[in-house]
This record gives sequence, structure tokens and C-alpha cells, in this order.
Amino acid sequence: MARLVHRLPGRSRFKMASLRDRRLDQRYLRGYLEGVAGVTRVRLNPAALSVVVEHEATAAAAQRVEDAVRLLDQTPLPRTQAVDQSEDPLDASPLFLGGGLCLALPFLPPSLKAGLTVVHVADTVRRGVATLLTEGLRVEVLDATAVGLATLRGEYATANITQWLLNLAGLIEDSTRRASDDLVLRLLKPDVETVWVEAEDGTVSEIPFKDVAPGARVRIQAGETIAVDGVVVAGAATVNQSAVTGESLPVPREAGDAVLSGSVIEEGRLSVIAERVGDATTTARIAQFLQRALAEEAITQSKADELADQRIIITLASGVAVFLMTRSVRRLESVFLIDFSCAGKLGTSMAIKSAMVKAARVGALVKGGRALEKLADADTLVFDKTGTLTHNELEVTRIVCLDETTCSSEDALLALVASVAEHSRHPVSAAVVDVARRRSLAHMGHEEVDFFIGHGLATRVGDLTVRIGSRHYLEAHEAIDFSPYEDVLADLTAEGGSLLYVGADGRPHGVIALRDRVRPEARAVLERLRENGIRRLVMITGDTPDTAHALGERLGLDEVHAQVAPENKAHLIQTLQAQGCKVAYVGDGVNDAPALMVADVGIAMPRGADVARATADVVLMRDALDGVAHIHDLARSTLSVIDTNFKVAATINTGLLLGAALGRLSPVLAAVLHNGTTLGVLGNAFLGGDFSREGIRSALSDLRSLGAGR
Repeated sequence: MARLVHRLPGRSRFKMASLRDRRLDQRYLRGYLEGVAGVTRVRLNPAALSVVVEHEATAAAAQRVEDAVRLLDQTPLPRTQAVDQSEDPLDASPLFLGGGLCLALPFLPPSLKAGLTVVHVADTVRRGVATLLTEGLRVEVLDATAVGLATLRGEYATANITQWLLNLAGLIEDSTRRASDDLVLRLLKPDVETVWVEAEDGTVSEIPFKDVAPGARVRIQAGETIAVDGVVVAGAATVNQSAVTGESLPVPREAGDAVLSGSVIEEGRLSVIAERVGDATTTARIAQFLQRALAEEAITQSKADELADQRIIITLASGVAVFLMTRSVRRLESVFLIDFSCAGKLGTSMAIKSAMVKAARVGALVKGGRALEKLADADTLVFDKTGTLTHNELEVTRIVCLDETTCSSEDALLALVASVAEHSRHPVSAAVVDVARRRSLAHMGHEEVDFFIGHGLATRVGDLTVRIGSRHYLEAHEAIDFSPYEDVLADLTAEGGSLLYVGADGRPHGVIALRDRVRPEARAVLERLRENGIRRLVMITGDTPDTAHALGERLGLDEVHAQVAPENKAHLIQTLQAQGCKVAYVGDGVNDAPALMVADVGIAMPRGADVARATADVVLMRDALDGVAHIHDLARSTLSVIDTNFKVAATINTGLLLGAALGRLSPVLAAVLHNGTTLGVLGNAFLGGDFSREGIRSALSDLRSLGAGR
């Protein structure tokens, strides 16, 4: 049962009994409440069964929040596989207190040193014991052993410094994870709060989006977002579906056509009978996919932790064996001070930080080491088409006269169409006008232009009656038959073009072919990726098969999937993964977000939708495809440095371990040599394995960038 406990202007606190369930998906709960109009922040405290909601300081906002909390309490909520979902505010105080303790240690009396050290390392020891009992030998066990043994032996400086480094790593990891999740949840807030609904008597009223029922007749004006999936029953409009389907061109919609939620009307007006509303709409299903991916995200180990875990048993087993054979605590301590995982973990962290700065220098933001690791291992690269392999712009590719009696030349046809099309804001018109201006073609005078939204344009130019638009418009509405030119039209379509048809005096006059402007670097980037280990290059698009396959052949792609629905993009990625492929996906739209999340590693273009950039593992900062090749090269070289560090550290530490076991190394000497190895590994990681003058200069530049917070 949920109840309001306390309320101030702009802040309400509730008790919510359902928070007793440790597997309740708290991120879903927070995302739902943050989607309520007027809410700015939500904080959960499951231990106190408390929900604190910060909102607009109005009575209406407070009531909306209270209604939403009570509704949630009465609704079956999703569960997650993760038991520990604590979202208490990050607490940096242990880090500062631990640092202060390390500095003050030489000046404290022995009894106080011992007591404060036990308090400082207690949580790490507790986690190590719990991990050993539930999951076996992992890095947490070795961490607990290291600080615990040092504490028991009175090595308080070693214990406290080690604990401080562990606290620092944990704080950075937790803050990064929370920031990423919070950004995704904020981006999933609904964009449409109210819609206009037509009653049977023709009156129109504005109602909350959540109150729209299937069968309602919804009216959408130019510039508005379509809030439901449905069928058009009246009106005509040009609809931009790129955010949902990835189609580069706005599409005409009239009575009988289907429309998708998340699309935007560019011109015209539609009346739509709602078929799917609320959580059943296309955009809602995408949001639900993201929620499930967040809630059910598998717990994976990074390459560093995995390799470190594999070596823990060496140290532990060696220590036990030495102690059993010699009964020497001194030798045992020397062995345990030679930590195989230390150099690897710290070296990996340094290598990743260095790589992230290098990535930023070549135009990419990387969300952590796991992204680099997965990208380096990828063998299949899947691209969305629009905005990724192509710019989200059209270019004229062919201008063809069909009737030589009225169409004298390409320039004459282009000048005619551009003179009429300059009055339209449609992307096709803009592309034609741009070419005409670059050719410095003269403007042709004409009468007033009639606009048929979703179809085309009509006017008179001199003695000619001119019609410009889609083939459907010219044939079905203007009775202009283009069938005698099927061979020409088929050739143009096979080249991957979208065709703009022109009629004059009731006869075919000409046709202009346009297509998405392919990024000039695309072919070279794809070849470079293939040379560097990518075995399979795939494109997914919502465009027609002819357009898609023509581009695929032009770029030398291995596979092309056309007319793919938004939710099916993720399914295609999963199909490739089921075949054993390690998949990287490059996209930019809202419709790409599920695929970006389900792929082994997701890469977002800089002009992409916010939700695409939030869900991606790598975000390019420059609008150039070569950033994909640069970051792939960097990922491979970084993983190579990490592997080299592990091998070097393992070799040296094996020798040190043997010396400690034979009693040739004192604890102090073992610690010095082991830490020297760690410093060497850190240096190699910092330089990225490049000890040349340029490599050192570059690394120092990176260090200045990190210090400046850039």
C-alpha cells in the first residue's frame, strides 16, 4: 500500500510497501515516475520503503504524482534478475576519509592505527568472504586476502593504501553506470502529453495522451508528432518517418494509409483512427525493449577481471603450499604481496583511460573499457543506411528527357522543375533547386503554383501545363501514362534512385532521379575495416529493396536487408549473434536504439537522436564515417597492450613468486619488486606501447588533457 508521508512545495515523499521486493525493477519505477508531467527527479530508498519525488511546485503536479504512485502500487510491476539495485546517492566520503587516514598513519599511536585500519578494510573483507562462499575464487577474494593479511600482520600502510585504491575504482565504476542509466531513462519520457480527438458531431477537444482509446479519431496538424499507430481516414499530408523507420524521404499519406507513432507531419493535416495506443505503439515498444535490456542486462566480466580471476588461484595456492611446507608466515606474506592481478587491473585501467583520451582526439566518446574490448573482438559490422553510410540529404543523379518534342535538354528540364519546385519545402524540391543554382540556370516564369500535399505541384509555364510529383499522382490523378518508358524507369530505379516525374500538356515530359548522398569516405572506410579483421559488412534499412541493393553493390557490402521494421533491426542483430558473429552496430535514429543495445557494441553517429547516443557504447563526435575505422584500430591496439601487459606481468611475477617461495625475497623486497613491475606495466599502458618520441609527446599531451578535465 502506498501512502503520502510528507509534502512540501515541489517535493513529495511516499511510503511504498512494494519496495520490500528486492527484485522489483527499480529503474522501471523511477523511469515511469520521471515520465509524469512536471517531475524533475525521483529517488528511491528501498531500505526505508521511501519514494521521494521532486516536481513542479503546483497543486496539479503534486496531484499527478500522487495519482501515479498509487496507480503503480496497484499494478503488477516488472522484476529484474539483479538483486542489488541500490540507487542511494553516491558517497565519496570513504574515499576522502581513507586518503586522510593514509596521510595521518605515521603520526597515530599503534592501537589507533590498528582500530582505524580494521574499520577501513572491513567492507572489502566482508565482500571477499561473501564472494568466496557464493561465487568461488574471484578478484574480490584476492582483494580481501591482500588487505586482510596486511592488517593481521600489522602492515597498516599497505592495507590502507590498497583499500583506498579499491574505493576509488568502485566509485568511478558506479558513477559511470548510474549516469548512463539515468540518461536513458530521462530520454524515455513521453514526448506527447495531449492529443486532439474528434467527436462524432465534428467537435475537437484536447485530452491527455494516456486517455486515448483504440478507435478514437485523432487529428494531427503540420509540425505535430503522431501519437498513435493507426489508419488515415481523412486529410492528406507529407509524413517524416525517419525517426521510426529510417526512411530518408518524407512519404505521402492519405485516406487508407497506415501511420506510425513517432512520425512527424511536415505538411498537411490528417485524421487518424487509433489502432494501437499507449504501450502498444511502435515507439512505446522500442522504449519497452530498452527497459527490458536495462533490467535484464547480463552481468559480464571485463577482460581485465577475467584474466585476473584466472590467476588468483596461482597466488592463493602458492601461498598455501609454501605455508604448509615451511610454516613460515614471513614467506606466506611475501607470496601474497606478489599479486598477479594488481598489475593487470591497474595497467588495464590506465590503458583504457589513455585510449579514451586518444579516442576523443580522433572524434569518438567511448563509454568504458568493455566497449573497447567488444569492438576489438567484433568480426561483423552492421550499418543503418540513412545518416550513417549516407548523409541525410538528397542529390540529383540523373536528369532524363522523355518527350523530345517538349523537352529539349537536361538543363531545360532542370530549369523548368527548379523554377516551380523552389516554392516547396520538400527535400526533393530542395535538392533539385540546389543543382539548378549550382548550374546557374535561369528562372522560368510561371503562374501560381497549386500544391497537392503528399502528391505534387501543378502550374502553367508559358504555354505548357506542368505537373510535377510522384508517378501515382501523375497517372492516377492527371491521367499521364508513363508505361511506354518502363525500361528507362526500371534502369533509373535499379541505380538506387527515387524518381521525380514531370508531365507537360498531359504527356510524359521527363524524370529526375535522386538518391541519398553517399558519404565520400564510405567505400574506403569499409575496405579499411575489412583489412583490419571485420569479416562481414551488413546494411539494414527501411528503404525499398532496389534502392538498398544498389547502394550495397556500390559499397561492396556482404549483405543488405531492406524494408526492415524498427523492432526487427534488433532481431536481425540477434540472428547474426546466434550464428556466432560478434556484432558492432552503427546507427543514428530512435529506431536504431534497440539494435544499438542488443549488439555486442553500439556506435552512434553525432547527429543521431539523443536516445541513440545514450544507448550506444561509442558516440562519434565528428560527422565522418572514418571515425568508425579509427576507433576500431584504437580498440585493437589497446587490447593488444593489455594482453602484452598481462603476459609481461605474469612472467615477472612468476619469477618473483618462485623467489618468495624459496625464501630468497623478504616481504619488503617482494613488495618493492612487485610494485616496480606494476609501475612498468602502467608506463607501457600510459604510452599505449609506443615508446617513440612522438608516442611520449602524445601521451604527455593526453595527461594534460586528463588533468584539465577535457
